[in-house]
Amino acid sequence: MKNAIKKIAPNFLLNWYHWFLPAIGAVLYGFPSGKIKVIGVVGTDGKSTTVFLISQILEEAGYKVAFLSSIFFKIGKKEWKNTLKMTMPGRLKLQRFLRDAVRAGCQYAVLETTDEGIKQHRHRFIDFKTAVLTNITPEHIEAHGSFEKMRIENEKLFQIAKEVHIVNLDDENAEYFLQFPAKKKINYQVKEGQILIDRNQIPLNLRLLGEFNLYNAAAAISAGLSEGISLEICKRAVEKIEGIPGRMEVVIKEPFTVIVDYAHTVNALEKVYQTIQDSKFKIQDSKMICVFGSCGGGRDRWKRPEFGKIASRYCDEIILTNEDPYDENPLHILSDIEKGFSQFSNYRKILDRREAIKKALGLAKPGDVVIITGKGCEPWLCLANNKKIPWDDRQVVREEFKKALI
Repeated sequence: MKNAIKKIAPNFLLNWYHWFLPAIGAVLYGFPSGKIKVIGVVGTDGKSTTVFLISQILEEAGYKVAFLSSIFFKIGKKEWKNTLKMTMPGRLKLQRFLRDAVRAGCQYAVLETTDEGIKQHRHRFIDFKTAVLTNITPEHIEAHGSFEKMRIENEKLFQIAKEVHIVNLDDENAEYFLQFPAKKKINYQVKEGQILIDRNQIPLNLRLLGEFNLYNAAAAISAGLSEGISLEICKRAVEKIEGIPGRMEVVIKEPFTVIVDYAHTVNALEKVYQTIQDSKFKIQDSKMICVFGSCGGGRDRWKRPEFGKIASRYCDEIILTNEDPYDENPLHILSDIEKGFSQFSNYRKILDRREAIKKALGLAKPGDVVIITGKGCEPWLCLANNKKIPWDDRQVVREEFKKALI
């Protein structure tokens, strides 16, 4: 019913609808964002990790914090999974979350903020103090119409956050975001494995794998410094963290390694594969067995053959499987990925995601690495006719690995 209304309603009515809901929510819950410091994290990749790292820094400094991300929600000591299958909750839920954070005595709310959420006015009537940019690469282009339009949606967070802007200087869109006025601006980058904040090198002993996590840590430390938190506290907070759920998460360590990661963008997928090849997990003559698919529902079809190109460069064996096909024919999705394989032939297609994971574990030999991407710790597998089945790649790995040992 909801989708049918969207198809027949004119755009201006949908825009008014999306604008009206956050207005109602703000009034209903007493304009809560004016009573708490709100930090928004926007960009294509790394938002959830950056949100988590910022919250850890704030807590290390003694503040009570609320945050929401695609992984889970937290208010003070209370945590719960994000089972909504969306990063930014609906307008009323978002305002209620902020109201609850205020009532719980939180001084900060750190919000993962998406371009799609901004397009639907979910950011409206939220008094953002700080805007943090991770990076901007093509994603959800079909929904926005062009890369430029997608960038404009991300830009809106920087237009309303007037206090602090934090920008990744290594992103090719950095200059674009630096043009917007703010009372304080902090820039970060990574050079030869070292974090630089406002051109000053910050030594860091990070346990999280991958150069991309250095960027996430740099963004988080920049946010901490912008709030007057000492560099010592910022470093201590991020150096404690050994892993983020569903983000380069090592699920099995012996006799082979199994890693689950959320990577669902072209840039993220390549960074994950690069990290594995360059890390301690990949030993000489071992294989990298890759399990992945691509989201259905007509979303970002352009990136499917790009996934194929990237995987064929890094993976020794590939198993293509369902991710979230929605109402799209899953075989068509996998065929789109195949178009990027060119000369690569060491792959198979197994639509059943559990069977695909089981096969990958069966192929793995001691020393090999199995990397399963696309869903991370998402709690649902989304099929046709709005059917959702409970899911967790990590749990399926553990179950199938245990069966193989019996």
